Amino acid sequence: MSLGIPTCSADDDPDAMYAKLDAAGCLVVHDTASSDQVAAVRAELVDHMASARVADDKPTAFYPGITRRVVALMHRSPTVRELMMHPITEALGDRHLGQNCSKWTLNVTAALEVGPGARDQILHREEDLYPYFPLPRPNLILASMWAMSDFTADNGGTQLVPGSHRWDAERTATPDEVVRAHMPAGSVLYWLGGTLHGAGANSTPEDWRYGIILTYNLGWLRQEENQHVSIPLADVLALPDAMRSRLGFDMDYENSLGFYDRSVLAPRTADR
Repeated sequence: MSLGIPTCSADDDPDAMYAKLDAAGCLVVHDTASSDQVAAVRAELVDHMASARVADDKPTAFYPGITRRVVALMHRSPTVRELMMHPITEALGDRHLGQNCSKWTLNVTAALEVGPGARDQILHREEDLYPYFPLPRPNLILASMWAMSDFTADNGGTQLVPGSHRWDAERTATPDEVVRAHMPAGSVLYWLGGTLHGAGANSTPEDWRYGIILTYNLGWLRQEENQHVSIPLADVLALPDAMRSRLGFDMDYENSLGFYDRSVLAPRTADR
């Protein structure tokens, strides 16, 4: 029997939020992005989403068809950059990832519209990127899905298996343990890297479910999306230090991991 997805309000205490997230492996926070932010994201990405190829489905493929996908969101949407640094994400990331690193980074970005007729995605864990750690793995990833439209069980609301972040490798989910996220636009769904999840099937006749996925990993792990080539360097250098650090353009661990010569990036002053 499923444990269910806990919910809270954006003004709840972050420690209480993380307690719920840690216990269930997932959490919905309501009223987190404003209606203006939702509208801005949709406007900034409208041309990219319109030009995204909607492929037919291959039942054995990891990514279901009948879905629009756009990546490199740090380059394409200033408002998504704001959501990346949301105070709730910062608080939950510090609690979950800060246990195993001194700095944590953005892992992957994607805008996803799940169309009518799309199937359930294969259940998986975000941390499957790093199979070298046995299950249950240490805290490696925190994931989030920002609702740009209402999520329902019928229109492709994300599938989750609460509690699965504590399972061993031999255990698989039964149908009654899988739940689907219900949340209005402006909400955000968080889940831990070890929680089984996947995009949900869309059984509606015409409702495209729209969400923005942002995941984060330990600063000493390879990022799934290469942020260094997903946004022009000139744009990176113009960002605030905290945002640039979150994207992974930083040094860590006493300047040994990710070191570089700053003079290569700085304009050279002519000899006088």
